[in-house]
Amino acid sequence: MMNLDWQNFLAQRNAEIAEGIVQHFGDRMGEIHLTNTDTVLCDLHQFGALRVSGEEAQTFLQNLLSNDIREVTTHHTQLSSFNSAKGRMQATFLIWRDGEDYILQLPRSLVETMRKKLSMYVLRAKVQVTDASDALVVLGLAGNNAEKILREIFVDVPLEPLSSLANAQVNILKIDDARFQIITTPTQAAALWTRLSLDAYPVGSTCWDWLNIHAGIPIILPQTQEQFVAQMVNFDVIGGINFKKGCYPGQEIVARTHYLGKLKRRMYLAHIDTTELPQAGDELFSSDMEGQASGMLANAASSPDGGYDVLAVVQMSSQATQSIHWKSLQGETLQFLPLPYSLPST
Repeated sequence: MMNLDWQNFLAQRNAEIAEGIVQHFGDRMGEIHLTNTDTVLCDLHQFGALRVSGEEAQTFLQNLLSNDIREVTTHHTQLSSFNSAKGRMQATFLIWRDGEDYILQLPRSLVETMRKKLSMYVLRAKVQVTDASDALVVLGLAGNNAEKILREIFVDVPLEPLSSLANAQVNILKIDDARFQIITTPTQAAALWTRLSLDAYPVGSTCWDWLNIHAGIPIILPQTQEQFVAQMVNFDVIGGINFKKGCYPGQEIVARTHYLGKLKRRMYLAHIDTTELPQAGDELFSSDMEGQASGMLANAASSPDGGYDVLAVVQMSSQATQSIHWKSLQGETLQFLPLPYSLPST
């Protein structure tokens, strides 16, 4: 659960909090519109963190994750995933260094499941896998003025996407051209929030989810564990896989998909014009699949235009030639939007 003092601090600033996650600050739809047009500030308590520590932490993670953990330094962060032996994704991570330790950010709803899963591989290794969620407060700052605001406070900020910069107060991660994560402690968070909120609008956590969707960054949730090979959610395109590293669970499947080009599904950005909340794991249908699902929703969030924007993993042949419908052939039609990156032609 959210640190009680931090929760009370946000509640005093009109935060509506449910199950420890900030839903909004009194104007849900207005905040979504601000996210699209202004600079906004979020508490990212929908995410938790695992701390992997010990002298063999690097080797341990190198043997388990889809990316090359050796590339994670005090100045460089990384996307990665943990997969089953059949190559199906069980979790996606944003990874950074905290001193000698590695911090793996993932949905809070998966923290304990993945702590237990990774701990099964420790055996005699000199490694500890612990839940660090309540020891950290992670803030999201997004918008065209985000970098300028941070420079006024910290002077130095990371310059490139997926770069990081730590000082005595915080660790700052640059997610993309207009988004930063600021990692601090519960005791320091209130003062930092107060300063940042002078120049950025506080918004609910789902606004950050919407930004992730429009960045084409998938987040595996409990509903979608074991549903996707990494390339299906474009992890090869956004830098979440290293094809030259050694073995890890599912590596053979991921490599075969890459080198033999047998991928049939890809992830797309789309809009669903509905008042009903789409859910991760909802199936998608098209008339060419003879009653079988042609895809699945990976993530969904309210859109500034009304309805919902989604990341949808869809049969590529169906997406190219058919209308794709949500939950049934009679369901709402997905309106596809351009991703911020190009997908391979095959």
